[in-house]
Amino acid sequence: MGRADPEEGQLPAPVKPPDGGWGWIVLFGCFVITGFSYAFPKAVSVYFKELMKDFHVGYSDTAWISSIMLAMLYGTGPVCSIMVNQFGCRPVMLIGGLLASSGMILASFTTNIIELYLTAGVLTGLGMALNFQPSLIMLGTYFDKRRPLANGLAAAGSPVFLSSLSPLGQVLLEKFGWRGGFLIMGGLLLNCCTCGAVMRPLDMGMKRKTEKAQDKYEAKEMLPIGGKSEEGISTTDGSKKAKKAKKKPKKGKKLLDFSIFSNRGFIIYTISKFILVLGLFVPPILLVNYAKDTGVPDTEAAFLLSIIGFIDIFARPACGMVAGLKWVRPHVAYLFSFAMLFNGLTDICSARASNYTGLVIFCVFFGISYGMVGALQFEVLMAIVGSQKFSSAIGLVLLIEAFAVLIGPPSAGRLVDALKNYEVIFYLAGSEVVLSALFLAMATYCCLNRGKKTPPPDKNPSVGGGSDTEEAESDVQEAEEHSSDNHQPAHGPDKAMVAANEEANHVEDEQSGEGGRCPEGDGEVLARAGCNADQTVERDSF
Repeated sequence: MGRADPEEGQLPAPVKPPDGGWGWIVLFGCFVITGFSYAFPKAVSVYFKELMKDFHVGYSDTAWISSIMLAMLYGTGPVCSIMVNQFGCRPVMLIGGLLASSGMILASFTTNIIELYLTAGVLTGLGMALNFQPSLIMLGTYFDKRRPLANGLAAAGSPVFLSSLSPLGQVLLEKFGWRGGFLIMGGLLLNCCTCGAVMRPLDMGMKRKTEKAQDKYEAKEMLPIGGKSEEGISTTDGSKKAKKAKKKPKKGKKLLDFSIFSNRGFIIYTISKFILVLGLFVPPILLVNYAKDTGVPDTEAAFLLSIIGFIDIFARPACGMVAGLKWVRPHVAYLFSFAMLFNGLTDICSARASNYTGLVIFCVFFGISYGMVGALQFEVLMAIVGSQKFSSAIGLVLLIEAFAVLIGPPSAGRLVDALKNYEVIFYLAGSEVVLSALFLAMATYCCLNRGKKTPPPDKNPSVGGGSDTEEAESDVQEAEEHSSDNHQPAHGPDKAMVAANEEANHVEDEQSGEGGRCPEGDGEVLARAGCNADQTVERDSF
């Protein structure tokens, strides 16, 4: 009654994430998008020397190109969330791929640095932002049980593309110049459109199954009802409720859901992530100059970043596999705080490294911890807010991180210029990361885990579980609606009353179990027989 499968005339349950199938294609698309989004702003730095010669500008002027790209990637998060909630992931990603590609193509024809800011910086950065956020949303839609592993594999796109785009950019620069390199890079960014095209919405499968169930509804309504009036009533009301439920999402659709700020877990995550970003990107940015100042040759100093990238490639998928274990996944927030603590302590311990061997050891441990942070950051956010509110949550988080990105590395650079000492910067950055780890762990334990109330014991031990009780209660409500809504002349009010009472009796029999069945009859008879008072009230309402 009211809980049958589609073959018996009921709507199918919502489709669960497949955790495979077409989801692996979506995962590959997210891998490519993540690689372009994080690696491309760094790979563009290969062309900076040629740009400085042609436009007669300094290094700081050309460095603004990468900064504007990252600022657009983080700062346009709410705009991406609104567009995704309004139009869906696939159209937004297709537009983003075209914008990213056209930005680099137009940049190859620029004549001054300002035009480069607008094309390679703003236009390409906006295009990558419109690809990055929807790809993560689609990944969370297609994966549930294997989502930690999927996030780890997708995050591995960043080090893989960084290790490949930088050498490719150097080859293109030598053969075609910076203008030809920008043109070819713009063609490569068209692959973002391909990745957007494979992001097939999971709702399409749900819609097809719903349409099949609706057809079965109509076919059953045309068949003779027979002697039981409740079958006709439940079928008619079920079709009406299915139509109403189908219309409800359109009415409550929000472009940007600010209700997530009422989630304490989201507030804790946002604060800790802001503190984390203040110091997370400082060591890799200053590492090469730090090594050069200690007497390391230029080629060996540049190789340090390659070590971090190589370790990062394997650290992210491995951490995703660990986070997906049954006994680890419920505590993924603590694993994330451990990764941040590991990263911060690595920065602090490496502050006094004075030789190349010490810097290599730092790069190994930093690559492991940095990969762990990259693999877990979005998994923790998905676990906190859920897949439905993730589109709004990630947009607001990226906007808040944009301020930290604009504050952290530039402030560290100014301190280096003022103090001429890298040790203080590494101590400061490591302390910020450690502080974010401690805040996340302590706030999660004190504000979330301690705040959880133990569920009250079940009054009726014969009932199998909470979900069965909820289903029975909803069935009683359906029976109430049956008695009030159906006044068709074919059945008459008396027959509708009898059918509703029979349905309610069936629900009560299921709730009371085999040992405590109540006799059939109206509310007064049941009250005299010693049944539950709540059941009496519910039946009197009929």
